[in-house]
Amino acid sequence: MKILLFGKNGQVGWELQRSLALLGELVVLDSNSKDLCGDFTNLDGIAETVRAVAPDVIVNAAAHTAVDKAESEPELARTINALAPAVLAQESKRLNAWLVHYSTDYVFDGSGDKQWVETDPTGPLSVYGETKLAGEQLIGESGCKHLIFRTSWVYGARGGNFARTMLRLGQERDRLKVIDDQIGAPTGADLLADVTAHAIRTARQDHDVSGLYHLVAGGETSWHGYAGFVLDYARRAGVPIKVAPDGIESVPTSAFPTLAQRPHNSRLNTIKLQNTFDLHMPHWQAGVERMLSEILVSGK
Repeated sequence: MKILLFGKNGQVGWELQRSLALLGELVVLDSNSKDLCGDFTNLDGIAETVRAVAPDVIVNAAAHTAVDKAESEPELARTINALAPAVLAQESKRLNAWLVHYSTDYVFDGSGDKQWVETDPTGPLSVYGETKLAGEQLIGESGCKHLIFRTSWVYGARGGNFARTMLRLGQERDRLKVIDDQIGAPTGADLLADVTAHAIRTARQDHDVSGLYHLVAGGETSWHGYAGFVLDYARRAGVPIKVAPDGIESVPTSAFPTLAQRPHNSRLNTIKLQNTFDLHMPHWQAGVERMLSEILVSGK
């Protein structure tokens, strides 16, 4: 099996290089790749790359994920998040290849307190959400064999993330203010990568699994709860945390105004994913603990 991976240097792309390498020959690209085009602003180049590689599976981990910046550059966000995936879908259809693509809970309006299912009405609040939804729709309309995984609150041990920020601030400050009215499930890039590899194996044997799935860790929390968990873990590990447990103040989203509106309810129901691929999603705490242990051991 030959797999073409776009977005190799992102959090998910980095983990995918590990998980997909076990499945066959892996060609990995990013926007700066030289011999083949991985630049999603070059739609013709992307099409030429797919034709040159002729993969059995295309995995798209590339995206315009700067949520606030997208508000001021909507055309660029649309090109990267919608038009480029549409090109991948068209080329996948021509090759009879599979396309794996990642989307987001930002396609919903964030209302209510129930877990979103795949068939719920969408209503994005931001340019980012609008362009990611357009990407989903264009892939679906192409008729290619595809797996679209909507996820949320993604983190990786490599690079910056919310937990690293909390660890730094917790050692520097006596008090912290953290949002408590956005609810979701912190989801590791390693979990996304492992589930993707498993799903590809299944899809190669059963074309009927083509479709849209929600993919997040189990359970739910707020950013405030997430911060408390991270700092409690660090204290137990012997990290000199300055802020006390009662020094983490709960505040509403409005306390930190942003250009793009964030959804309050990022809960995603994963029953379809679990039933289709015979999976059990681990609770978010397990993945965060693993990530924290890696960060604290490495000291980076």
